[in-house]
Amino acid sequence: MNEVFVLRHTYGSTDEEEDENWKQLGAYSSLREAELAMQRFVKQQGFKDYPNGFVINSYELNRNTNGWEKGLVID
Repeated sequence: MNEVFVLRHTYGSTDEEEDENWKQLGAYSSLREAELAMQRFVKQQGFKDYPNGFVINSYELNRNTNGWEKGLVID
């Protein structure tokens, strides 16, 4: 396994940098597992009101992929 799939949800903007309403729901070993989890969450109270708020991102393990490779930049 070289990747992890992170399932997140928001009920606001789809821009992660501008939205404080993001919730990380879980990390999964495959895209299929993340999709199955999303199918479970979308039926639950709150999440079902925002079914288009789910996002699955994949990250390569043991690699800096968060955009901070060049250090912390403060505007």
